[in-house]
Amino acid sequence: MTRLSSLLLLAALLTAPAYAKDKKKPALPEYVLRATTVLVVINPDAGEPVDEPTANVTARENVERAMEEWGRLKPVNEWQNPELIIAVKTGTGKLVQRSLKGSPIDNRTGLGQPTDGGIRVGAQQGHPPSPMDDPGMGPQNTGPRTSNEIGANQDTFEVYRGGPTHPLDSTPVWRYSAKDCLRGDKLAAVEEFRKAIADAEKQQTSKKP
Repeated sequence: MTRLSSLLLLAALLTAPAYAKDKKKPALPEYVLRATTVLVVINPDAGEPVDEPTANVTARENVERAMEEWGRLKPVNEWQNPELIIAVKTGTGKLVQRSLKGSPIDNRTGLGQPTDGGIRVGAQQGHPPSPMDDPGMGPQNTGPRTSNEIGANQDTFEVYRGGPTHPLDSTPVWRYSAKDCLRGDKLAAVEEFRKAIADAEKQQTSKKP
């Protein structure tokens, strides 16, 4: 083996671990780091557990509260063109759970009670259909119904880019799933998202000359 071949092989061996490390933990896109507004919604695929019908609503309100306490991202409604959208879905600790879908409690368009006491305005107040709505959902699908939800054993926190007509149809830019990560005083999902942003900003700073 020539000296040049040996040097090329050594360089490849040295750079491979660093590349694998970067692939394992990629930086967040620039638009996530620049974002200042966020809409928190319940994942459209989520159903309310029949033994805890307000679980997803509570999770959404908890995430909104955590965002306000953080101060970096201001929770807004869909009519204010949020830069980011966070979709939450609570788990039950069970692989199969009997759940209720289409319940009036489970409003996914952002109606809620913010911590400042104001009333959030959503589609049920006479606005045109929300970007969060599924155009294929007809009146026959809007009533409460029960179903078996499979794979609902963990809480899920997904971040999407705002702007498109149906943003939740795209792939989430960041996702975290773990048992009870949307419960408790300090939401683990929000803490992990904050760490991801902090890490991305450090990577961004280190790349500057």
